[in-house]
Amino acid sequence: MSLDAWIAALCEKLDVPVDDVDTSAILDLAKDAAHNVERPAAPITTFIAGYAAATRGGGSAQVDAAIETAAGLASAWPETPDTAPSDATPTLDSTDNQPATGEPREG
Repeated sequence: MSLDAWIAALCEKLDVPVDDVDTSAILDLAKDAAHNVERPAAPITTFIAGYAAATRGGGSAQVDAAIETAAGLASAWPETPDTAPSDATPTLDSTDNQPATGEPREG
């Protein structure tokens, strides 16, 4: 199944006008978030942009504004690791749910 067919089927199921879905803008936003923030930011950013547009009445103008705002934030996101909030959840080591340190584990 092609991306266009998936989008059309999903829009039909969710009762969203397919003409209101700017695939290029959404993919560009996802790319900006993935490259400038981190990869998992892509789907979350696009979801939040859509949610923001919906809470402001929906429609293509609100979607365009939300995408533009989110893309601007993602493009300006600092690349240095010291920008993480102090209450950020640490990355957990998948084997023992301890904070990952990048150092070999003992024992």
